Amino acid sequence: MTVTGAAPPDVPPSALADTLLERLTGAYRTAADPERAAAMRAYMKDVAPFLGIPTPARRALSRTAQAGTPRPDETDCTALALRCWELPEREYHYFAVDYLRRYAGRCSSGFLPVARHLVTTVPWWDTVDLLAAHVVGALVAADPALTADMDRWIAADDLWVARTALLHQLRYKEHTDTERLFAYCLLQSGHPDFFVRKAIGWALREYARTDPGAVRAFLDRERGRFAPLTVREALKNIGAGPV
Repeated sequence: MTVTGAAPPDVPPSALADTLLERLTGAYRTAADPERAAAMRAYMKDVAPFLGIPTPARRALSRTAQAGTPRPDETDCTALALRCWELPEREYHYFAVDYLRRYAGRCSSGFLPVARHLVTTVPWWDTVDLLAAHVVGALVAADPALTADMDRWIAADDLWVARTALLHQLRYKEHTDTERLFAYCLLQSGHPDFFVRKAIGWALREYARTDPGAVRAFLDRERGRFAPLTVREALKNIGAGPV
């Protein structure tokens, strides 16, 4: 079950997922390092167990596991992601995120419920932020009708769903819907959780690379509604100079 209590999506059959999971579990388990795993788990605040494989080694093993396999379709992506998420060790979740980042363009708007399941299941910034910017963001960019879903997500009680809505435009640059970005920031400006306040600042800071004047002007108008952390994050690269 997810933290929101919703039933997980069904896992569809996929021969590609079968092949990848068989290769991946064999390779990862051989490379496991229990001492390093304990340190990694502690660093990630005990959100999940780890096998103890450093990122460069994990990605090298992942490339080997994928060698000679075909490009996936949406069913393959769904099956692989959900099956990786059923495994307890965080490295499998990381593999799924990397895979989805690479193949998000193979998925339709129908993949959004799967993405939400991943965001809300064993949630922490290490998976949520990449899913938000590279998977959910890609789905919404490809199908603007999904902005209606983002409008619902930003008001969600689940802080990770709200954080995903805040961050989904992170890579849009000049294609950012500025009005929606600012509205989302204002809607969650009083949120008590660090991860939401930090996400507001991050989203504004990233957009400031494209239009620093707009971000400064927005904060000049609305600064009093945001936590100091949020304002510091937003202005980190552009300062609070004149608009």
